[in-house]
Amino acid sequence: MRNKLLLLFFIIFSILSFSQDRTALDSLPRRERIKKDYLTPSKAAFYSAVVPGLGQIHTRRYWTLPLIYGGLATAGYFYKTQSDAYNRYRAAYKQRIRGDFSDQFTNKIALNSQLVEGMEFHKTNRDLAFLWLVGGYLLNVLDANVGAHLLQFNVDQDLALKPYLNQKNIYADPTFGIAFQLKF
Repeated sequence: MRNKLLLLFFIIFSILSFSQDRTALDSLPRRERIKKDYLTPSKAAFYSAVVPGLGQIHTRRYWTLPLIYGGLATAGYFYKTQSDAYNRYRAAYKQRIRGDFSDQFTNKIALNSQLVEGMEFHKTNRDLAFLWLVGGYLLNVLDANVGAHLLQFNVDQDLALKPYLNQKNIYADPTFGIAFQLKF
């Protein structure tokens, strides 16, 4: 009993010690609150992990939604079509093994080994499409996290990167370059 009370006290103390005064953040407009809240990247990544694109909506980067859903839909479409083709070849192969040669590939494919090759081809492409689907999902979460981090990046007018043209005094040859200016 004593260990349970000690554990409960430790958990409550930990929660209270890590909580912060968020009233200063709550008084700001939404856009500024997102920029100043240090939890924004983790929230955006969590939202995108739950529903793809929700983290981008949270950080108001709507232009990435068609890319995310287009990529996921394309990978899902190829996974479905390759899986269906694999299942058709597999069913035809099983049917021929049983001795029934009245499948849909009767006039097109004569040998069982060719059915096995087609089956392996579509299985490989199905697996690759699944990897693209998982990779697109993970890139969605990564994009939400990085995009939220970049919202908090200081892009101020005091930073400037400007090209310049300078004339040398002795030879009157123009010199090209880039100047980095930081105003305090």
